[in-house]
Amino acid sequence: MPASFLHGVETIEIEKGARTIKTVKTAVIGLVGTAPIQDVEAEFKTVNEPTLILNEIDAVKYFGSKKDGFTIPQALEAIFDQGAGIVIVINVYDPAIHENVSAVTKADIIGGVNAVTGKRTGLKAFEDSYSLFGYFPKMIIAPVYCEDAAVVTAIKTVCDKIRAIGIVDAPVGTTVQDAIKGRGPTGTINFNTSSDRIILCYPHLKVYNSATDSTVLEPYSSRLAGVIAAKDIDKGYHWSPSNTEINGIVGVEKQLTSMLNDPTSEVNTLNEAGIVTIFNSSGSGYRTWGNRSAAYPSSTSVTNFINIRRTADIIHESVEYSMLQFIDFPIDNGLIDSITESVNAFIRSLIGRGALIDGKCSYNPDKNPVTQIADGHLVFDIEFMPPTPAERISFESFIDIELLKSLGSS
Repeated sequence: MPASFLHGVETIEIEKGARTIKTVKTAVIGLVGTAPIQDVEAEFKTVNEPTLILNEIDAVKYFGSKKDGFTIPQALEAIFDQGAGIVIVINVYDPAIHENVSAVTKADIIGGVNAVTGKRTGLKAFEDSYSLFGYFPKMIIAPVYCEDAAVVTAIKTVCDKIRAIGIVDAPVGTTVQDAIKGRGPTGTINFNTSSDRIILCYPHLKVYNSATDSTVLEPYSSRLAGVIAAKDIDKGYHWSPSNTEINGIVGVEKQLTSMLNDPTSEVNTLNEAGIVTIFNSSGSGYRTWGNRSAAYPSSTSVTNFINIRRTADIIHESVEYSMLQFIDFPIDNGLIDSITESVNAFIRSLIGRGALIDGKCSYNPDKNPVTQIADGHLVFDIEFMPPTPAERISFESFIDIELLKSLGSS
């Protein structure tokens, strides 16, 4: 407030113009499951406590080594095999409550709010991630336990709330026919969902076990999450996870027919049903295969592409978090210009990175009547389009007899 009287000169500093918008972290995986914490030093034991794991060393320190019946050590190894990523881990196994790991139930994984401590547990505890670490996980996995439909529903609920995607597996032993049938109302597995926040994985993967000199089956979801995290870092979150080689596996539970030009191949039939699978052909290695979430084929929205859904989430979340610096400012033209300029600068940076084809933020007076502004409410429009993946490439071939005219010419 300027002084009511001044015999002299003053300078009043006014902040205006665009502000920086930072992109939220994307290569962050939320993992819930069980760990042999009875083998972990007392100071590192955690139960229903979101724990940040950045590397293989911390993984073993906090959650122990691979052990039959426990899911977290196996999943962490699978993730870090892909080369990069941050994992927020929640262990629900408590030796003080559970007689053994088989006593852990889907209710423990789903979690809730502890009536005594008031703390969130299981999947619910991911809601505390932002206050603890400054970001939410952008992928949620619960290997083995996600084979239950109730757990899939709980994963979807959390993903809807924190703008993440859930990656779930078909049960071990599922056939191609059962996986596809599972997409319908008569299916007997956990695949009957149409959410664009759920990725359905089939089949399980074979991993070499040096201790027994044999192969074991492991969930696909852990390695797919690792692939997505590594690709986020290497290429960007706007890239599809499909057609990326998977590290650390020696085979698949069921060998699938894989032909790029055969629409009746098993991998294409699975993709057509909204299931992400494995492509393996001569010399190709084992590759992730599938661009679309469980929303496909019932939804024709462009957000059924996994990378489009994730890109939209990142933009929305980044813009929302950045608005803290503008909340409660006096509403005037300077504020409106600052907000639109800030968002447009952010969008231009994404266009320059290749994460968007085009986009803009604008202020429409028609959507902001005086009564609404008087109530302290502003509305802005954001429109944008990320690049879609080149899922199908077609060639039109012509046999042209006119080309025979070139014979004999020199």
